Amino acid sequence: VQLVESGGGVVQQGESLTLSCAATGFGFKDSFMSWYRQAPGKERESVASITSTGAGRGYADAVEGRFTISRDNDKNMVYLQMNDLKPEDTGVYYCHARFVNEYWGQGTQVTVSS
Repeated sequence: VQLVESGGGVVQQGESLTLSCAATGFGFKDSFMSWYRQAPGKERESVASITSTGAGRGYADAVEGRFTISRDNDKNMVYLQMNDLKPEDTGVYYCHARFVNEYWGQGTQVTVSS
């Protein structure tokens, strides 16, 4: 089982980034997928989630209206489009899968400077 995130980087406030997560080794098409983040000194928190078909999506209040989660079940990929980034969005972003068991990616760093 592997979840591999990519797309992180350093951006200025107000800019955009798209994170990608490539999934292998489990039933991705039947999995509930999420993005989490962890800021320095803080607990890991859920940012966005999407159901197996993509019909249902949910967001943390802090990112509602700025972030969009999506998935491509043909490519076993999940994405997080992040717009209007703010310094408080800085952290390590993790891809998470729930399919019988839970799986985590290694994380990708997002840094937003003011």
